[in-house]
Amino acid sequence: MKFLLVLVGLLTAAPALAQKLDDQPRTAIMTAFPPEHAALVGRIEQPRTVRVNGVPVTLGQMGGKPVLLVESGVSMVNAAMTTQWLVDRFAVKRILFSGIAGGIDPSLHIGDVVVAADWGQFMESTIAREAPGGYAPIFRTPGNDLPNYGMIFPRDVEAGNDVEAKSWHRTFPADPALLAIARALSSSESLARCADATAAKCLPHQPSLHVGGRGISGPAFMDNAAYRQYLFATFQAQVLDMESAAVAQVAYANRVPFLAFRSLSDLAGGDAEQNQMSAFMALASANSARVVQDFVARLPD
Repeated sequence: MKFLLVLVGLLTAAPALAQKLDDQPRTAIMTAFPPEHAALVGRIEQPRTVRVNGVPVTLGQMGGKPVLLVESGVSMVNAAMTTQWLVDRFAVKRILFSGIAGGIDPSLHIGDVVVAADWGQFMESTIAREAPGGYAPIFRTPGNDLPNYGMIFPRDVEAGNDVEAKSWHRTFPADPALLAIARALSSSESLARCADATAAKCLPHQPSLHVGGRGISGPAFMDNAAYRQYLFATFQAQVLDMESAAVAQVAYANRVPFLAFRSLSDLAGGDAEQNQMSAFMALASANSARVVQDFVARLPD
């Protein structure tokens, strides 16, 4: 009898765990850490806050469009976890990510904003044992011929959704319709060159918007010139961060349209002297937020 009561309790509690906290279809805007969130929260109109797992979610409007804003926390795990409960607990129409990144394409500059067409994971890998003449990876994903970086051999990721069987993915795509909207945005007129009003920290160039290409993500902050060169040559990617590919994979699994906006705060080890993230992360966060706000204004709903 006691067992039956416990079972009934679990069954009746289950729907409550999946209950939507808000039924209004919204564009979900995600950020990873405080400077990125601060650049956007003041742009939310008629804000109200709910909490999930202790994390505040700001509901409101941006340019008259229903949105929500959440700070996932840095890292692939935090980003993936937050994306899934957003889909479970809210009526998410599409997911946008706004934040900073390290630039690995030598043609890009700090302050530029990149809206990549797909996202892959650069640290999904096999760490191989040493063998005579090199390294011997015990497993490589089918069809993966990417070159190794010493003992590190890149792997693809296995994933599927309710219409596609599990298969190996090197990247997960951004939504084509959302990319098309991004391509209609102005390339530079709304992007800042100076980090503060005193103009003490200004870039020597005018930042610009780049739509297309590839982004890559991993669970480590990357600040190494040699590894940067390897990643650019191997993945032909423009930017690198610690969250977007995880969000792209969860969006793919749930069949929710996804697009990420990333502004370069540093060059991931390619900076002439020291890493520039501390100097320009506020500027980069603001530039990404400006593009996101312009983008949301062009959405159909």
